Amino acid sequence: MHKIEAVIQPSKLDAVKDALVEIGVQGMTITEARGHGRQKGHTEFYRGREYSVDLLPKVKLETVVADEMVDKAVQAIITVARTGTIGDGKIFVTKVDEAIRIRNDERGELAL
Repeated sequence: MHKIEAVIQPSKLDAVKDALVEIGVQGMTITEARGHGRQKGHTEFYRGREYSVDLLPKVKLETVVADEMVDKAVQAIITVARTGTIGDGKIFVTKVDEAIRIRNDERGELAL
């Protein structure tokens, strides 16, 4: 099993979610986040005053998938979330040793 964490643009969330469901990903957790990478924020004007926006709104999507689904899930996220501009986001893939469903103590891929 692998955990996929994707930090993406908020406007791409519905499309990414739909793409993952379409390939068979059953569960995911979505968190609103703020941050920056290379773009390091930007400046805006509000009521005639300039201010810096250092942390931009992002969405963090987390899901755990079976080993054979990792490449399909990552490719689905990339295909839908990519705009080709700075700030598209990042994907992190890590190995998961164990998953346990609290309700009935199912373990491993059964718990997904």
